[in-house]
Amino acid sequence: MSAEDETPTVNDDDSSNKGKKSAKYDSGAADLEKVTDYVEEAEISHQDIGEAIRVANDENNAKSVAKKEKEKELSKVKISKEDVDLIIHEMEIPRNLAERKLQEHKGNVVEALIALTN
Repeated sequence: MSAEDETPTVNDDDSSNKGKKSAKYDSGAADLEKVTDYVEEAEISHQDIGEAIRVANDENNAKSVAKKEKEKELSKVKISKEDVDLIIHEMEIPRNLAERKLQEHKGNVVEALIALTN
C-alpha cells in the first residue's frame, strides 16, 4: 500500500508544479501587458496626408526662398583677392570656403579668421 500512496503523491507534485508554472507564466504575461504600450490603429484620411504634404512643401519652399535671398545678399559683398589668398594660406582651406566666410563677414578678414578658428 505504501507504493500506491507514493504514486499519487508524485502525481500531485507534478500537477502542483504545472499549476505553479502556469501561474508564473500568467503573472509574467500580465507584467508584460502592463509595460507594453497599446495603441489602437487608426486610419489616416487622404485629406490628412495631402495636408501634411502641403505643409512640408510650403516649409521647403520658404527655406529655399530664404536661402536664395541670403545668397543674393552675400554675392553683393565685395571681397579682395589678397584677403582670400591670406585666408587660404593661413587656414589651409579651399578657396570657395574662404570666399564664403569673407562674404558672410562683409569682407572683414579679422572677423572671418576668428569665425574659422572658432
